[in-house]
Amino acid sequence: MIFDKVRKLDVVFDSPEADSAPVFSSGDVVSGKVLLELSAECRLQSLKLHAEGFAKVHWTESRSAGSSTAYTQNYSDEVEYLNHREALLQADNGGITVLQAGKHEYPFSFQLPEETLVTSFEGKYGSIRYWVKVKLHRPWAPVKKIKKEFTVIEPIDINTPALLASQAGTKDKMARVWYRNSGQVSVTAKIDRKGYTPGEVIPVFAEFDNATSRSVVPKAYVTQTQTFIARGTMKQKRSVVATLSGDVVGARCRETWHGRAIKIPPVGPSIIQCRIIKVDYALRVCVNVPGTSKLCLELPLVMGTIPLHPFGSRTSSVSSQYGMNLEWLRMTIPEQPERECHTCFMLCDSDSAAMCIVTGEAVCKQSSLPFAAPPDYSTVVSGDVVEQDARPLPAEEDFAGMLGRPFSAYIQEFRLRPPPVYSEVDPNPQPSMRPRCMTC
Repeated sequence: MIFDKVRKLDVVFDSPEADSAPVFSSGDVVSGKVLLELSAECRLQSLKLHAEGFAKVHWTESRSAGSSTAYTQNYSDEVEYLNHREALLQADNGGITVLQAGKHEYPFSFQLPEETLVTSFEGKYGSIRYWVKVKLHRPWAPVKKIKKEFTVIEPIDINTPALLASQAGTKDKMARVWYRNSGQVSVTAKIDRKGYTPGEVIPVFAEFDNATSRSVVPKAYVTQTQTFIARGTMKQKRSVVATLSGDVVGARCRETWHGRAIKIPPVGPSIIQCRIIKVDYALRVCVNVPGTSKLCLELPLVMGTIPLHPFGSRTSSVSSQYGMNLEWLRMTIPEQPERECHTCFMLCDSDSAAMCIVTGEAVCKQSSLPFAAPPDYSTVVSGDVVEQDARPLPAEEDFAGMLGRPFSAYIQEFRLRPPPVYSEVDPNPQPSMRPRCMTC
């Protein structure tokens, strides 16, 4: 029979690695070949290729219109991203082509649209798929088809100012017992940046203030929210992809997280540019408040595909420093100034210092001597160095001649001269004119 003549019909994509499936993005060229194997001589009309890409959503909802009447409402929508057709084999004027038995290969190649595509996705109420479909037309025989999907991942670079900005927030809730307020629970949380990639660790900085009479347990979650939109109606599916549990916070106690780590598992990137399907991520810091609902603080996340590079990490640290509020400054900066003692050379705060009754200066309790202030820069640097530092800079043309390239190329490499090494020995000792302390 004629059906037995087609032994094999397959689509093979060109891939840099033979064992891995190819991955493409917008503007890439998709190439490969169609393999056709015949067991005997076969008459063919055409061999056509059709590449498509769609985002589709569909779900149903049951509604009641009365005591006995019920109906089902369907919601569906789709967006087209790719539509490419080409004929790999076709005779002129719709004629017939005769192929001999054996293996035949037909290469193909087409370019994906330059505009931004959407990452491939599979969800409960929708999907984003790209595929290549090949149809073999023969006279007096049904059309033989084969469909092969390929993956599209639209890159998301987290090394951008918007995704490197720190995220912080505060939220509180009043607990109630028998319709009476029993205290307040507050949560303050902060993360270094908004953008992360799978496999990274998110350091969570948080403070939990429990003013109630019962213990609470703080937790943190990384959640994924899938949103499907059709005909003005929205359907959501939320799932937890990572969890972090903290220690118990006792009644009227406070607990602080100094960078508790929560690791991101292998998950798909965020989808934010599709009209009918969106995939969002968030870090939720929660506390179960007795007598009321759960208190949750949500910080948005963007799951990217291009990881953080060293320059981005420096930018992130700078942005996180300037993005913190006063509450976080109090957690990192010591409340008391530290000074160095003349004799014991130890850093002492105000609790370990005493006041001299004669001079009125703070003295160290361990040595009973006044604290030393750092020496002036001009007293430890020779006059030649000071004069050398005070000389005017040459013109940019002179720098270009000395350095071999324009002076502006060295701006990023410019660094200030470091201060001299501090020494406790005065090279030019002078008698002290200050009255001696009776207690020292």
